[in-house]
Amino acid sequence: MDELERRIVNGLQGGFPLCPRPYAAAARALGLAEKELIERIGKLLSEGTLTRFGPMFDAERLGGAFTLCAMSVPQGEFERVARLVNAHPEVAHNYERAHRFNLWFVLAAAERTRLSKVIQAIEAETGYAVLDLPREREYFVELKLSA
Repeated sequence: MDELERRIVNGLQGGFPLCPRPYAAAARALGLAEKELIERIGKLLSEGTLTRFGPMFDAERLGGAFTLCAMSVPQGEFERVARLVNAHPEVAHNYERAHRFNLWFVLAAAERTRLSKVIQAIEAETGYAVLDLPREREYFVELKLSA
């Protein structure tokens, strides 16, 4: 990422304007033109620097369900398995960790039974077990990543 892309990623974490022209408002706050901001976000997505740009919804507050999942994937298989996991629309995001369980992801769906079906599908597609870690208690820790 170049310096401008770092400013964009850092500047857009923690909120996005709720107004008729949100990209224009966000661009103004960053000292950019609306078109440039949209193009840069598109570039970051197409290059894979960002895997997703959009809102995060609280599935349970909307009547749905979500769960945290972890997988232990050999390094040589990691990219293939991550692509298969990401192909499911129920996957909110995923990340790699330096741990025996190295692929972590969040699933969100309209109902708990759908989560179980997605987990079974991922296991069948990848050949690796999925550890399902449903929330028992909620803690709020705001995480902002510095690019």
